[in-house]
Amino acid sequence: MARNVEIKARVDSLAVLEPLAAALSGQEPVSLEQDDTFFTCTHGRLKLRAFADGTGELIFYRRADEAGPKESFYSISPTDAPDTLRETLTLAYGAIGRVKKHRVVFMAGRTRIHLDRVEGLGEFLELEVVLRDGESADAGYEEARTLMSSLGVAPTQLVPGAYLDLLAGTARA
Repeated sequence: MARNVEIKARVDSLAVLEPLAAALSGQEPVSLEQDDTFFTCTHGRLKLRAFADGTGELIFYRRADEAGPKESFYSISPTDAPDTLRETLTLAYGAIGRVKKHRVVFMAGRTRIHLDRVEGLGEFLELEVVLRDGESADAGYEEARTLMSSLGVAPTQLVPGAYLDLLAGTARA
């Protein structure tokens, strides 16, 4: 299973962060509209991510619901039929919520910098430091902390859980 180290932080302004992320990346960003449907799952989280172009990804992940940098284990399966897959998974497992967001993605080395505008929640930064097979998570923790500092994100801005939890009011913001 693939792994990364992640953080999620509430931010005051994506407009302030965007030039900082662009400088760290040195590449053009990718803009995405994402519609995530979460399903009942007892051993982690299962979500179907639908994109504006009609494609999608079924994503299973497992990580601690804590505010600091955390290791995440994940598996992604692409789909060309997200609408019928959503219907099937809803019938089989039950949908527990939906999160819609506009995401701008910058790559800084092996780290994905996500600038997210989440419907009903506001603006957030996510970092995902992709780990190599067998690599200790410690290197990812250090890289995430360094990027947080470069982007001016304080530990007090970090939030636990998923956007779904914030929308449901079950995670502190």
